[in-house]
Amino acid sequence: MLFGKEKEMVNIIEIHDFSAPELDIYARWTENQLLNRKDPANAMFIAESPKVIQTALDAGYEPISCLVEKKHVEGQAALILAQCGDIPVYTAEFDVLTQLTGFGLTRGMLCVMRRKGLPSVEDVCKNARRIAILEDVMNPTNGQFSVQRRLWEWMALF
Repeated sequence: MLFGKEKEMVNIIEIHDFSAPELDIYARWTENQLLNRKDPANAMFIAESPKVIQTALDAGYEPISCLVEKKHVEGQAALILAQCGDIPVYTAEFDVLTQLTGFGLTRGMLCVMRRKGLPSVEDVCKNARRIAILEDVMNPTNGQFSVQRRLWEWMALF
């Protein structure tokens, strides 16, 4: 157990094998499983890096669990973990975690967080000057969306 800045206990669970079921949500769940379209109140996302996790915490997102490289638990991750309460914090050595595609790019930390509910159409449109409706966007982080976003930014100049 680790004591954080506010003396809250952090529930550290050490993982030794990549096939451990505790890693399923990080390693084997699909984006659709995380989105949980049939039950949006239980939808989740994975924040990937301490900076992104801190931004999500500051925005009021609820952490569910964290996956942290062992050497970072009492180092760079400690301040973030202290803000997460008594959630499971899975930790493993780097060689186990690098079996997770892209883990080397996360700066040693991932966090599963609960998605907030969607705002109403009225709230979205309340102060909008322009509204764009996109159909069939499967992954808003892909290149297609990035091109459209740049086009909107350009259109906003006029």
